[in-house]
Amino acid sequence: MKKLLISIILFITFLIIYFLQANFFSNFTIAGISPNLFIILVLFIGLYANQTMGIIFGIVIGLFLDCIYSKTIGPSAIMLCIIGFLGAYFDKNFSKENKITILFMVVGTTAIYEFGLYSIRSIILQYDFEVIDFIRIVLIEIVYNSLLTIIFYPLIQKAGYTIDRNFKRNNLLTRYF
Repeated sequence: MKKLLISIILFITFLIIYFLQANFFSNFTIAGISPNLFIILVLFIGLYANQTMGIIFGIVIGLFLDCIYSKTIGPSAIMLCIIGFLGAYFDKNFSKENKITILFMVVGTTAIYEFGLYSIRSIILQYDFEVIDFIRIVLIEIVYNSLLTIIFYPLIQKAGYTIDRNFKRNNLLTRYF
């Protein structure tokens, strides 16, 4: 029952993030680039819930974003699915306690998401790869996502440990022995 309640709360969080990104952050851009909070959300679901939840939320959120913003259905779903998978992988191999580690995870997943999305869309829609514009967009989005992660990290960590306790139910000592 708790897992269902947490899943509903995560979906409501997704809706709140969607309205924040569509309404609030569209007015606060850096050089016309807004943050991608969905990358952070799916990464943290993968980190704190489990691999299945990260992948499912990645696909659902990605399909929703593709239906709303894109000419093609699937690229965002594929990339957010990969981010959810990577979140679970990072959980098994890195510590969630260190802010710097989390920051590197956000930087890496933002770069992977943008590179993969741009590559898939350029193949499907057959447009030229503009390296300078792409690098500028990715760097600004990485900075923006990193700043928001630093600001919201205590809240994310507290909610994350609640999710972790309910989804994983394993002791720390038995995890390493």
